[in-house]
Amino acid sequence: MTDATFIADHARAAAEAAPDDTGWIYEGREWTWGQVWESVRRTAGALRAEGVGQGDHIAVVDKNNPAILQLVLGASLLGAATAIVNWRLAGDELDYTINDSGAKVLFVGAELLDQVDVVRDKLTTVERIIVMGGDADEFEAWQAAGEPLDQAPGTSADDPVVVMYSSGTTGRPKGVLLTQRNLVAHTENADAGVEYPEGSKMLVAMPMFHVGGTSYAMFGIKNRVPGYIIRDVEPTALAGAMMSGVTHAFLVPAVVAMLLQAGDDAMKLFSGLRAFSYGAAPMPQTILRGAQQHWPETAFYQVYGLTEFCGVVTMLHDDEHRDLEHPERLLSAGKPIPGVEARVVDPATLQDAAPGEAGELWFRTAQATPGYHGRPDATAELYAGDGWVRTGDIGRIDADGYVYVEDRIKDMIITGGENVYSPEVERVLSEHPDLLEVAIIGVPDETWGESVKAVVALREGAHATEAEIIAWAREHLAHYKVPRTIDVVEMLPRNPSGKILKRDLRKPYWAGGRQV
Repeated sequence: MTDATFIADHARAAAEAAPDDTGWIYEGREWTWGQVWESVRRTAGALRAEGVGQGDHIAVVDKNNPAILQLVLGASLLGAATAIVNWRLAGDELDYTINDSGAKVLFVGAELLDQVDVVRDKLTTVERIIVMGGDADEFEAWQAAGEPLDQAPGTSADDPVVVMYSSGTTGRPKGVLLTQRNLVAHTENADAGVEYPEGSKMLVAMPMFHVGGTSYAMFGIKNRVPGYIIRDVEPTALAGAMMSGVTHAFLVPAVVAMLLQAGDDAMKLFSGLRAFSYGAAPMPQTILRGAQQHWPETAFYQVYGLTEFCGVVTMLHDDEHRDLEHPERLLSAGKPIPGVEARVVDPATLQDAAPGEAGELWFRTAQATPGYHGRPDATAELYAGDGWVRTGDIGRIDADGYVYVEDRIKDMIITGGENVYSPEVERVLSEHPDLLEVAIIGVPDETWGESVKAVVALREGAHATEAEIIAWAREHLAHYKVPRTIDVVEMLPRNPSGKILKRDLRKPYWAGGRQV
């Protein structure tokens, strides 16, 4: 256990204990833990000079970069929160998210400045935009001019630190507030049992606008393990990381699938991993078995969680991956991690389901968000009372305490680790002048786990083609949310109350059952 109260306490402790040891590695540059802490303190001072204080928000739009972590930790010293915006968002999704965050200062990666410029005039709360990287970099000088600060008096463990945007069933993203207390608890709980022997090095590859990127990076700071940060998950960057001696990694199953498809040489490059964690999407058993065969010395950890919990709430450990007497446990998401309680509740009666019976998964933990930014209605729906948080996932817990996630109440599609909510895509497609009605479903995809499919009915006399509908979607949605295929039908199936029967639409594609 640590005695951290604030998330930046881990960076301070690393600087005090090992100031000259390597902390971060990024594109040929290294920061010692002493330099990491100094950069965090100067970021806090520079933010204060911009008028940022307790309760304020800033936002960042960039691919993975140590500056994002510096902003998160620096703002946390002031009691302010950082909204890490999905850089893949397009058009009105981008300005909606930035405006909703209430950010006073916006930090933008140089290569993404053009897409921010398109919506610059629509940003209602942003007082200043600071460019990071490239020839137009303003961040380094801005940060260097900051007066080094420590944790500000009056800041609280309940101050929000991060705002992570999660697409909601209303069709608009919701800002998940994660506090100092939440992140400290997650950093303490979620790597329990993972070992970091001398010489360990962590790969920070998942996008930092996901908890799988930012929250994972916090483990390295707490354990004083160097973090090798790559801007994006692409082959050259991954290869460079492995050749540098990375020993610990968290990736989505789609990346493993691509490595397997690339052949033995690609898999061999990753065989030096001591610990491999995966989650954010189902891992098909054929992919898992292939990885285990190629990486016999690697410890495997499966995790399940939600943004609302800072990430992980259950874990399947390496020994459980290798338990020949219980092969069925490979289909589970493991057991709740320390500090997390779990229940299965009948969503109709709100009574606990019988042991082994399916129901909605509820969790209670100090990791749980206090709610959604500016959305008391959605927050009220999230919490079930007495600290229990509804997940919207259907699952069961067996007699030995293993959690099995079997389906999703919400219409969420997980494609390559990215969450796509059907109503969000339906909202965009429904604006197409030729479409009468739209239903979005997830269908099996060997590489991505699931892919997005649209089932549509055309207006009378309309002749929109599949290519035209997809092109329309690309103009208004991030790429991963765009339907890969379109089925045109005369009418969508509905129940007597008029609700579209998505289960009927999915049935032909999931005849063999979902892989979970």
